[in-house]
This record gives sequence, structure tokens and C-alpha cells, in this order.
Amino acid sequence: MKLTLTQFVTLDGVYQGPGSPDEDRTGGFTRGGWMVPHMDETFTARAADWLSRADALLFGRRTYEAFAEAWPQITDPDDPFTERMNGLPKYVASTALVEASWQPTTILRGDIVAEVAELKSRPGGELQLHGSATLSQSLLAAGLIDEIRLVVTPTVLGEGRRLFAASGPAVGMRVTEASTTPGGLTILTFETVTAPEYGTYEGVNAMSGADRAD
Repeated sequence: MKLTLTQFVTLDGVYQGPGSPDEDRTGGFTRGGWMVPHMDETFTARAADWLSRADALLFGRRTYEAFAEAWPQITDPDDPFTERMNGLPKYVASTALVEASWQPTTILRGDIVAEVAELKSRPGGELQLHGSATLSQSLLAAGLIDEIRLVVTPTVLGEGRRLFAASGPAVGMRVTEASTTPGGLTILTFETVTAPEYGTYEGVNAMSGADRAD
């Protein structure tokens, strides 16, 4: 399976509490709900299309517990996400979680990198990682994430947990898609490659023809 990461972030990289002021107040965070004013039908259709490609879902403990509390309560038959979110096989990486209430769920307790690599080796479409930034950072560093989908809100929060840590491994990425919704969300899709490329600017004439305007 292909491992993909879907994450909602602000312009300054904060992912904490996109859905409501009370979603995640960890660390005294009071600026939640920043994504809601920008959600629209274009974004909903794109997110539903992504979810349709999933054969399984992967979470860290914090995100899993939040989703496990919320999604079983959503019973609207017209909701484009409910049936798949509740019905897909789910995997949660945690050594602390005793039991999983949101079925079908498998708790991964051992070497998480090795266990996720084994899941990826299975046939299927996508193993989708939603939220779960700490787990995402570990799997990105291990070279296991194949694609990253960022939904960027035109907001600078100035506080909150950030998707990419201040220090960590360098990872190269290639942009495969970029678009903007009517509500102002920028959707960026990246394919992870190997290490970033580096260079020295030597003037316009030294740029490759593919990068220069005619």
C-alpha cells in the first residue's frame, strides 16, 4: 500500500485544533477552529475523493482518541465521510492505549517503523495517515511516507504545535498538484523523494531552460 499523509495547517505550520475552539486545548492553546471559516464544497469533494482511495487508516494515539470519540457519533447518511471513516480498518500506534473502542482497530505496540513498513508491503490502495504529527515526523524521517497532502489555511496563529519540528532530517519533495478553493484553502500535494537538492545562485543565465520564461 501507498502511505499518504493528510494534514491541515496554518501558514506558520500549526496543525493543532483546526475544527473547533475546544478541539485541542493542550498546552493552554486557545486559538482552535481556524480552518472552519474556509471550508467549502470544493474542499469537501477533494477530501472525499482522497478518502475513497483508502484501504486502511493509520493514527497516533492522540488523533485516534479524538476521532474515536467524534466519528461514531456522526450518523448523517449524506455525510461523505462517515461510512468509510467508521468502516475502514484502523491502526493506531500506541504503547499506552489499553483497548480500542473504535472498531475495526488494531493497536501497534512494537517497533512502529517496522510495523508500518509491513503494512505498506500488503496489497491495496492507500494506507492513510491523518493528523498524528508526532507519528508523521517519525515515519517521514524513516522514509516511509510516499505522499503528503497539505491543506493550508490563510492564517498565522503564532502559537500551537507545528507539523514540522524545528530540527530534524532533511527531506526532498516534489510538488505534484497545487490548487486553491473558493474559501481560500491552498491544497498542495507532494511526492517525497530522497534528500533535498542544493545549489548556488549564479544569475538568471545560469538557470535551466525549463525554469526560465521566454
